[in-house]
Amino acid sequence: MGNITIVNIHVCKGVGADPTPPLLLYCFISWRKRHSAHLVRKKTRVKDRWREKKWVTVRSPDSFGNEAVAYIPVTDTEDLGGRVVEATLYDILKGDTSQHQYKIYFKVVSVEGDEAKTIFRRYEYAKEFLRSLIRRGSSKVNFISDVSTKDGHTFRIKVIVITQHQINSSKKHAIRLAINRMIEEKVPNMTIDQFVQATCYNALDSEIMAEVKKIVRIRHVGLEKVKLVKTVEEQIKLLKV
Repeated sequence: MGNITIVNIHVCKGVGADPTPPLLLYCFISWRKRHSAHLVRKKTRVKDRWREKKWVTVRSPDSFGNEAVAYIPVTDTEDLGGRVVEATLYDILKGDTSQHQYKIYFKVVSVEGDEAKTIFRRYEYAKEFLRSLIRRGSSKVNFISDVSTKDGHTFRIKVIVITQHQINSSKKHAIRLAINRMIEEKVPNMTIDQFVQATCYNALDSEIMAEVKKIVRIRHVGLEKVKLVKTVEEQIKLLKV
């Protein structure tokens, strides 16, 4: 019987007494227990992956004061290359809480020690803020254009204009012409740092507003989205090919 051992035991009632017939005692002894010395499993040490990771501080570009915008745990710092980190304007300026409605995205380009350097990648309105701008009885005018800074970086700009009242197509066209004229005049004379600061700190918004309000009454003007399309390094690679 597999794991059963049969043991014969003589039980005596007293001194000089005749031994009783042997009693069969069934001792159910686990085979694993009897032979535990041979079956002890080796305890495998579970690795704590979090202990193997190190924390890397992701910093904004020079144009944003090299502020810490994220802390990322990594096993290999090479895995951080090309990662895009999201922040808000409030995370950088620590000013008015309304700055939470402006999102900024940075791309990691290099890691030195426990710090990662980034470049500006994208700026845009938060979706909730954008929805709050649209109201009945007003007109929305969008303008999209690609423009390059004087140091060779190409950006795609999307401007949104919300008027006080509904306007016709001719005025919408005039607004787009005014925006295009201002952007073509200003942006090509800026470096990438100057352009990014003018974008995120509302300097361009103010200049666009000054031009557009000459045409119609405006409720809101702003850069809805600004995206880095090509860096100067990427353009040089294309030229070499």
